[in-house]
Amino acid sequence: MTGLADMARSLLEPGALGFAHPLWIPPLLALAAFAAWRSFRAPGTAYAWPAVAEARAAGAWRRDPQRAVLGALRAGALLALALSVAGPLRYGAAEPDRHRGLDLVLAVDASGSMRALDAEVDGEWLRRLDLAREVVARFAARRVGGGDRVGLVVFGDTAFTLCPLTSDGALLEAALGRLEAGMAGESTALGDALSLAVKRAAGGRAASRGAGAAPVAGQLVVLLTDGRSNAGAVPTDVAGALARATGTRVHTVGIGGRGEVAMAARSGPGRELEFQRHDLDRETLREIAEASGGRFFEARSSGDLHAVYDEIDGLERVLRPTPPRSSARPAPEPFLAGAGLLLLAEIAIGRVLWRRIP
Repeated sequence: MTGLADMARSLLEPGALGFAHPLWIPPLLALAAFAAWRSFRAPGTAYAWPAVAEARAAGAWRRDPQRAVLGALRAGALLALALSVAGPLRYGAAEPDRHRGLDLVLAVDASGSMRALDAEVDGEWLRRLDLAREVVARFAARRVGGGDRVGLVVFGDTAFTLCPLTSDGALLEAALGRLEAGMAGESTALGDALSLAVKRAAGGRAASRGAGAAPVAGQLVVLLTDGRSNAGAVPTDVAGALARATGTRVHTVGIGGRGEVAMAARSGPGRELEFQRHDLDRETLREIAEASGGRFFEARSSGDLHAVYDEIDGLERVLRPTPPRSSARPAPEPFLAGAGLLLLAEIAIGRVLWRRIP
Protein backbone atom coordinates (compact mmCIF):
# COMPACT_ATOMS: atom_id res chain seq x y z
CA MET A 1 0.00 0.00 0.00
CA THR A 2 2.88 2.37 0.67
CA GLY A 3 4.19 1.86 -2.86
CA LEU A 4 0.79 2.62 -4.36
CA ALA A 5 0.51 5.77 -2.25
CA ASP A 6 3.96 6.91 -3.39
CA MET A 7 3.00 6.35 -7.01
CA ALA A 8 -0.19 8.33 -6.55
CA ARG A 9 1.69 11.23 -4.98
CA SER A 10 4.28 11.20 -7.76
CA LEU A 11 1.57 11.33 -10.41
CA LEU A 12 0.01 14.35 -8.74
CA GLU A 13 3.31 16.20 -8.33
CA PRO A 14 3.42 19.10 -10.83
CA GLY A 15 6.17 19.08 -13.42
CA ALA A 16 7.43 15.63 -12.41
CA LEU A 17 5.99 13.62 -15.30
CA GLY A 18 6.54 13.78 -19.06
CA PHE A 19 6.39 11.57 -22.12
CA ALA A 20 9.11 10.50 -24.52
CA HIS A 21 6.61 10.29 -27.41
CA PRO A 22 3.86 12.82 -26.68
CA LEU A 23 2.64 12.76 -30.31
CA TRP A 24 1.59 9.15 -29.83
CA ILE A 25 -0.90 10.07 -27.12
CA PRO A 26 -3.79 11.39 -29.33
CA PRO A 27 -3.94 8.34 -31.68
CA LEU A 28 -3.52 5.94 -28.77
CA LEU A 29 -6.31 7.63 -26.84
CA ALA A 30 -8.50 7.54 -29.94
CA LEU A 31 -7.78 3.83 -30.33
CA ALA A 32 -8.62 3.20 -26.67
CA ALA A 33 -11.85 5.19 -26.99
CA PHE A 34 -12.81 3.22 -30.12
CA ALA A 35 -12.17 -0.07 -28.34
CA ALA A 36 -14.29 1.05 -25.40
CA TRP A 37 -17.10 2.16 -27.75
CA ARG A 38 -17.06 -1.20 -29.51
CA SER A 39 -17.24 -2.93 -26.16
CA PHE A 40 -20.31 -0.89 -25.18
CA ARG A 41 -21.97 -1.46 -28.56
CA ALA A 42 -21.44 -5.23 -28.61
CA PRO A 43 -24.64 -7.22 -28.08
CA GLY A 44 -25.19 -8.91 -24.76
CA THR A 45 -24.75 -12.63 -24.24
CA ALA A 46 -28.25 -13.13 -22.71
CA TYR A 47 -31.50 -13.49 -24.67
CA ALA A 48 -33.97 -10.62 -24.58
CA TRP A 49 -36.88 -11.07 -22.22
CA PRO A 50 -40.02 -11.48 -24.36
CA ALA A 51 -42.34 -9.69 -21.97
CA VAL A 52 -40.47 -6.39 -21.96
CA ALA A 53 -43.41 -4.26 -20.87
CA GLU A 54 -44.23 -6.54 -17.94
CA ALA A 55 -40.58 -6.61 -16.88
CA ARG A 56 -40.39 -2.83 -16.86
CA ALA A 57 -43.59 -2.64 -14.86
CA ALA A 58 -42.03 -5.00 -12.33
CA GLY A 59 -39.06 -2.59 -11.86
CA ALA A 60 -36.47 -4.04 -14.22
CA TRP A 61 -33.70 -1.70 -15.40
CA ARG A 62 -33.65 -0.72 -19.01
CA ARG A 63 -29.85 -0.65 -19.13
CA ASP A 64 -27.54 -3.10 -17.49
CA PRO A 65 -25.55 -1.25 -14.72
CA GLN A 66 -23.08 -4.11 -14.38
CA ARG A 67 -22.15 -3.83 -18.02
CA ALA A 68 -21.65 -0.07 -17.69
CA VAL A 69 -19.38 -0.44 -14.64
CA LEU A 70 -17.30 -3.20 -16.20
CA GLY A 71 -17.05 -1.25 -19.45
CA ALA A 72 -15.82 1.85 -17.59
CA LEU A 73 -13.15 -0.18 -15.80
CA ARG A 74 -12.02 -1.71 -19.08
CA ALA A 75 -11.89 1.70 -20.73
CA GLY A 76 -9.76 3.04 -17.87
CA ALA A 77 -7.37 0.10 -18.25
CA LEU A 78 -7.08 0.76 -21.99
CA LEU A 79 -6.39 4.43 -21.29
CA ALA A 80 -3.60 3.58 -18.80
CA LEU A 81 -2.05 1.13 -21.28
CA ALA A 82 -2.16 3.75 -24.03
CA LEU A 83 -0.30 6.26 -21.83
CA SER A 84 2.30 3.65 -20.86
CA VAL A 85 3.03 3.01 -24.56
CA ALA A 86 3.73 6.76 -25.04
CA GLY A 87 6.90 6.42 -22.92
CA PRO A 88 6.24 8.15 -19.61
CA LEU A 89 9.32 9.75 -18.02
CA ARG A 90 10.03 10.76 -14.43
CA TYR A 91 12.01 14.00 -14.24
CA GLY A 92 14.33 14.51 -11.28
CA ALA A 93 15.36 17.79 -9.68
CA ALA A 94 17.51 20.07 -11.82
CA GLU A 95 21.19 19.61 -11.06
CA PRO A 96 23.63 22.51 -11.43
CA ASP A 97 26.67 22.10 -13.62
CA ARG A 98 29.07 21.35 -10.79
CA HIS A 99 32.14 21.43 -13.04
CA ARG A 100 31.72 25.13 -13.77
CA GLY A 101 31.42 26.48 -10.22
CA LEU A 102 34.05 28.01 -7.98
CA ASP A 103 36.70 26.19 -5.99
CA LEU A 104 36.18 27.89 -2.64
CA VAL A 105 38.37 27.37 0.44
CA LEU A 106 37.15 28.65 3.81
CA ALA A 107 40.01 29.47 6.18
CA VAL A 108 38.72 29.76 9.76
CA ASP A 109 40.68 31.01 12.77
CA ALA A 110 40.51 28.46 15.61
CA SER A 111 43.04 30.11 17.91
CA GLY A 112 42.46 30.63 21.63
CA SER A 113 41.09 34.16 21.11
CA MET A 114 38.05 32.67 19.36
CA ARG A 115 36.77 31.72 22.86
CA ALA A 116 35.85 35.38 23.41
CA LEU A 117 32.26 35.85 24.63
CA ASP A 118 31.22 38.84 22.53
CA ALA A 119 28.54 37.28 20.33
CA GLU A 120 25.07 37.82 21.79
CA VAL A 121 22.28 35.82 20.13
CA ASP A 122 18.75 35.82 21.59
CA GLY A 123 20.01 37.09 24.93
CA GLU A 124 22.70 34.40 25.22
CA TRP A 125 26.43 35.05 24.98
CA LEU A 126 28.24 32.75 22.58
CA ARG A 127 31.88 32.26 21.78
CA ARG A 128 33.15 33.87 18.62
CA LEU A 129 33.92 30.46 17.17
CA ASP A 130 30.38 29.17 17.85
CA LEU A 131 28.89 32.04 15.88
CA ALA A 132 31.53 31.77 13.14
CA ARG A 133 30.88 28.03 12.79
CA GLU A 134 27.14 28.60 12.40
CA VAL A 135 27.52 31.36 9.81
CA VAL A 136 30.24 29.56 7.85
CA ALA A 137 28.21 26.32 7.81
CA ARG A 138 25.18 28.10 6.37
CA PHE A 139 27.37 29.85 3.78
CA ALA A 140 29.11 26.60 2.82
CA ALA A 141 25.82 24.72 2.41
CA ARG A 142 24.50 27.45 0.14
CA ARG A 143 27.64 27.40 -2.01
CA VAL A 144 27.69 23.60 -2.34
CA GLY A 145 24.02 23.68 -3.28
CA GLY A 146 24.85 26.21 -5.99
CA GLY A 147 27.44 23.96 -7.63
CA ASP A 148 30.71 25.06 -5.97
CA ARG A 149 33.33 22.82 -4.43
CA VAL A 150 34.15 23.94 -0.89
CA GLY A 151 37.10 23.09 1.35
CA LEU A 152 37.97 23.99 4.95
CA VAL A 153 41.34 25.10 6.38
CA VAL A 154 41.72 25.62 10.15
CA PHE A 155 44.56 27.54 11.73
CA GLY A 156 46.07 28.51 15.08
CA ASP A 157 49.77 27.96 15.79
CA THR A 158 49.74 25.91 12.58
CA ALA A 159 47.35 25.48 9.68
CA PHE A 160 45.90 22.23 8.37
CA THR A 161 43.18 21.06 5.99
CA LEU A 162 40.15 19.85 7.91
CA CYS A 163 38.13 19.12 4.75
CA PRO A 164 39.43 18.99 1.14
CA LEU A 165 37.52 20.52 -1.76
CA THR A 166 34.24 18.66 -2.02
CA SER A 167 30.71 18.86 -3.35
CA ASP A 168 29.47 16.65 -0.51
CA GLY A 169 27.50 18.91 1.83
CA ALA A 170 27.26 16.22 4.53
CA LEU A 171 31.04 15.76 4.62
CA LEU A 172 31.59 19.50 4.92
CA GLU A 173 28.97 19.81 7.67
CA ALA A 174 30.63 17.03 9.66
CA ALA A 175 34.02 18.77 9.37
CA LEU A 176 32.59 22.08 10.60
CA GLY A 177 31.00 20.26 13.52
CA ARG A 178 34.49 19.22 14.71
CA LEU A 179 35.78 22.79 14.71
CA GLU A 180 36.89 23.84 18.23
CA ALA A 181 38.89 26.76 19.61
CA GLY A 182 42.48 25.79 20.32
CA MET A 183 42.44 22.64 18.16
CA ALA A 184 45.34 24.07 16.11
CA GLY A 185 47.01 25.96 18.96
CA GLU A 186 46.51 29.24 20.77
CA SER A 187 48.31 31.67 18.44
CA THR A 188 47.49 32.89 14.91
CA ALA A 189 49.56 31.74 11.94
CA LEU A 190 47.84 33.95 9.41
CA GLY A 191 50.45 33.60 6.64
CA ASP A 192 50.56 29.81 6.93
CA ALA A 193 46.78 29.62 6.78
CA LEU A 194 46.50 31.82 3.71
CA SER A 195 49.27 30.04 1.80
CA LEU A 196 47.72 26.63 2.54
CA ALA A 197 44.25 27.80 1.54
CA VAL A 198 45.59 29.23 -1.73
CA LYS A 199 47.45 25.97 -2.40
CA ARG A 200 44.26 23.95 -1.88
CA ALA A 201 42.21 26.22 -4.14
CA ALA A 202 44.84 26.34 -6.90
CA GLY A 203 45.41 22.58 -6.64
CA GLY A 204 41.71 21.94 -7.20
CA ARG A 205 41.78 24.02 -10.35
CA ALA A 206 44.83 22.17 -11.66
CA ALA A 207 43.16 18.83 -11.03
CA SER A 208 40.12 19.91 -13.06
CA ARG A 209 42.30 20.27 -16.16
CA GLY A 210 42.47 16.51 -16.60
CA ALA A 211 41.12 14.75 -19.65
CA GLY A 212 37.37 15.11 -20.07
CA ALA A 213 36.95 17.59 -17.18
CA ALA A 214 35.51 21.04 -17.77
CA PRO A 215 37.54 23.85 -16.13
CA VAL A 216 36.21 25.50 -13.00
CA ALA A 217 35.03 29.10 -13.24
CA GLY A 218 37.51 30.40 -10.66
CA GLN A 219 39.11 29.96 -7.25
CA LEU A 220 38.39 31.85 -4.08
CA VAL A 221 39.53 31.99 -0.45
CA VAL A 222 37.44 33.49 2.37
CA LEU A 223 39.66 33.97 5.44
CA LEU A 224 38.11 34.69 8.86
CA THR A 225 40.18 35.78 11.85
CA ASP A 226 39.90 37.85 15.03
CA GLY A 227 43.57 38.71 15.63
CA ARG A 228 46.91 39.42 14.05
CA SER A 229 49.64 37.15 12.74
CA ASN A 230 51.94 36.13 15.61
CA ALA A 231 53.02 32.62 14.62
CA GLY A 232 53.92 30.51 11.60
CA ALA A 233 56.73 30.42 9.08
CA VAL A 234 55.17 32.23 6.11
CA PRO A 235 54.89 36.05 6.22
CA THR A 236 51.52 37.47 5.27
CA ASP A 237 52.93 39.48 2.36
CA VAL A 238 54.45 36.34 0.85
CA ALA A 239 51.13 34.50 1.20
CA GLY A 240 49.35 37.45 -0.40
CA ALA A 241 51.81 37.42 -3.31
CA LEU A 242 51.16 33.68 -3.76
CA ALA A 243 47.42 34.37 -4.00
CA ARG A 244 48.00 37.07 -6.60
CA ALA A 245 50.37 34.88 -8.63
CA THR A 246 47.91 31.96 -8.78
CA GLY A 247 44.93 34.16 -9.62
CA THR A 248 43.17 33.33 -6.34
CA ARG A 249 40.84 36.03 -5.07
CA VAL A 250 40.89 36.44 -1.29
CA HIS A 251 38.16 38.00 0.84
CA THR A 252 39.25 38.66 4.43
CA VAL A 253 36.78 38.88 7.31
CA GLY A 254 37.74 40.40 10.67
CA ILE A 255 35.51 39.46 13.59
CA GLY A 256 35.22 40.84 17.12
CA GLY A 257 34.86 44.16 18.92
CA ARG A 258 37.55 46.42 20.29
CA GLY A 259 38.92 46.48 23.82
CA GLU A 260 38.93 43.78 26.45
CA VAL A 261 36.40 40.95 26.17
CA ALA A 262 35.37 38.11 28.45
CA MET A 263 36.91 34.74 27.63
CA ALA A 264 35.16 31.42 28.00
CA ALA A 265 36.89 28.83 30.18
CA ARG A 266 39.03 26.31 28.33
CA SER A 267 37.55 23.35 30.18
CA GLY A 268 34.77 22.85 32.68
CA PRO A 269 32.62 25.29 34.67
CA GLY A 270 33.71 27.09 37.82
CA ARG A 271 36.85 28.68 36.39
CA GLU A 272 37.37 32.36 37.01
CA LEU A 273 36.21 34.58 34.15
CA GLU A 274 39.11 36.30 32.39
CA PHE A 275 39.18 39.49 30.33
CA GLN A 276 41.66 39.79 27.49
CA ARG A 277 42.36 42.16 24.64
CA HIS A 278 42.79 40.84 21.10
CA ASP A 279 43.40 43.53 18.53
CA LEU A 280 42.45 42.92 14.92
CA ASP A 281 45.12 43.71 12.32
CA ARG A 282 42.82 45.54 9.92
CA GLU A 283 45.57 46.96 7.74
CA THR A 284 47.13 43.58 7.01
CA LEU A 285 43.77 42.00 6.22
CA ARG A 286 42.88 44.89 3.92
CA GLU A 287 46.22 44.64 2.11
CA ILE A 288 45.82 40.89 1.57
CA ALA A 289 42.34 41.32 0.14
CA GLU A 290 43.10 44.28 -2.12
CA ALA A 291 46.31 42.74 -3.50
CA SER A 292 44.35 39.70 -4.76
CA GLY A 293 41.32 41.57 -6.05
CA GLY A 294 39.15 40.76 -3.03
CA ARG A 295 37.60 42.85 -0.28
CA PHE A 296 38.08 43.31 3.45
CA PHE A 297 35.00 43.00 5.68
CA GLU A 298 34.74 43.77 9.37
CA ALA A 299 32.10 42.23 11.63
CA ARG A 300 31.94 43.85 15.06
CA SER A 301 28.72 42.10 16.12
CA SER A 302 26.90 38.84 15.51
CA GLY A 303 24.48 40.47 13.10
CA ASP A 304 27.35 41.93 11.09
CA LEU A 305 28.87 38.50 10.48
CA HIS A 306 25.67 37.17 8.91
CA ALA A 307 25.48 40.24 6.68
CA VAL A 308 29.14 39.92 5.65
CA TYR A 309 28.81 36.34 4.41
CA ASP A 310 25.53 37.17 2.68
CA GLU A 311 27.33 39.98 0.84
CA ILE A 312 30.20 37.69 -0.16
CA ASP A 313 27.68 35.15 -1.39
CA GLY A 314 26.08 37.81 -3.58
CA LEU A 315 29.42 39.01 -4.94
CA GLU A 316 30.71 35.57 -5.92
CA ARG A 317 28.01 34.27 -8.23
CA VAL A 318 29.04 32.45 -11.40
CA LEU A 319 27.04 32.91 -14.59
CA ARG A 320 26.54 29.47 -16.10
CA PRO A 321 26.23 29.46 -19.89
CA THR A 322 24.76 25.96 -19.93
CA PRO A 323 21.26 25.35 -18.57
CA PRO A 324 20.75 23.10 -15.55
CA ARG A 325 20.61 19.42 -16.35
CA SER A 326 17.63 17.37 -15.27
CA SER A 327 17.55 13.61 -14.98
CA ALA A 328 14.80 11.66 -16.72
CA ARG A 329 14.15 7.94 -16.40
CA PRO A 330 11.42 5.75 -17.90
CA ALA A 331 8.45 5.43 -15.55
CA PRO A 332 5.76 3.20 -17.08
CA GLU A 333 5.19 1.40 -13.79
CA PRO A 334 2.41 3.68 -12.41
CA PHE A 335 0.37 3.33 -15.62
CA LEU A 336 0.91 -0.41 -15.92
CA ALA A 337 0.02 -0.82 -12.25
CA GLY A 338 -3.12 1.28 -12.77
CA ALA A 339 -4.15 -0.82 -15.78
CA GLY A 340 -3.60 -4.01 -13.83
CA LEU A 341 -5.63 -2.77 -10.87
CA LEU A 342 -8.52 -1.76 -13.13
CA LEU A 343 -8.52 -5.17 -14.83
CA LEU A 344 -8.44 -6.90 -11.44
CA ALA A 345 -11.36 -4.75 -10.30
CA GLU A 346 -13.29 -5.74 -13.47
CA ILE A 347 -12.66 -9.42 -12.81
CA ALA A 348 -13.56 -9.13 -9.12
CA ILE A 349 -16.82 -7.31 -9.83
CA GLY A 350 -17.90 -9.33 -12.88
CA ARG A 351 -16.81 -12.78 -11.72
CA VAL A 352 -17.05 -12.64 -7.92
CA LEU A 353 -19.04 -9.78 -6.39
CA TRP A 354 -21.61 -9.36 -9.15
CA ARG A 355 -21.59 -12.81 -10.61
CA ARG A 356 -24.54 -13.86 -12.75
CA ILE A 357 -26.06 -17.28 -12.71
CA PRO A 358 -26.70 -18.56 -16.27
